[in-house]
Amino acid sequence: MSVFLGYIFLGLSLAAPIGPVNAAQLDRGIKSGFLHAWLVGLGATIADAIYMLLVFVGVVQFIEVPIIQTFLWIFGFFVLVYTGIESISGAGRISTDSRNGTYDSKMKSFFSGFFMSLFNPLTILFWLGIFGSILAKTVTTYGTSQLIIYCAAIFIGITVWDLTMAALASSMRKFLMDRLLTVISIISGFSLIGFGVYFGIQALLILI
Repeated sequence: MSVFLGYIFLGLSLAAPIGPVNAAQLDRGIKSGFLHAWLVGLGATIADAIYMLLVFVGVVQFIEVPIIQTFLWIFGFFVLVYTGIESISGAGRISTDSRNGTYDSKMKSFFSGFFMSLFNPLTILFWLGIFGSILAKTVTTYGTSQLIIYCAAIFIGITVWDLTMAALASSMRKFLMDRLLTVISIISGFSLIGFGVYFGIQALLILI
C-alpha cells in the first residue's frame, strides 16, 4: 500500500508544478467553468498516457535525435504563444453575465491541454527519461504483474490534481470581481507566452 501511495504522489508531483497546462486550466476555468478546466487537464492526461505507452514500446532513442527535439520545441512554442495571445485577447470579454455561458467549445479545451502536454519537452523528459528508469526498477523489483497497478496509481495522482485545479479555477470566477478575473486571465496569457518563448529559445539553441 505504501508503494501504491508513493506512485500516487509521483503523479501529483508530475501535475502540480506550475506550467503551461495549469495556467491554461486556470484561464479556461475562469472563463468557462469547471468542465472546460477539467477537459484541459484530461487532454494533458491523455497525452501523458501516450508517452507512457511509448516508454513501454521503447522509443527513447528516437526522441533523443536533435531534429526531433527541435521540432518538439518549435511546435510547443507555437501552441503556447497562440494560446497565450488568445487568452489575452479574450480577457476583456469576461463579465458577470458571461460566467454562466461558455467561452470555448469543449473539444477546443480538450485539445488545447492535449497538444500543450504532447509537445512539451519537459513532459517528454519526465516520461521517457525519469519514468523510463522507474519502469525498469519496478519490473525488476515487483514484476510485470504489479506494473499496471502502479501506472494506474500515477494517473490517479494526476487526475486528483486536475480536479483540484478545475475546482479552484471555477470557484475563483464565482467569487472574484470581473476586473480581477480579467487581470488574472491576462497574467495567465502572458505566462503561457513566456513558456512559449522559453521553448523557442531552446529550439534556437539546438539549431545553433
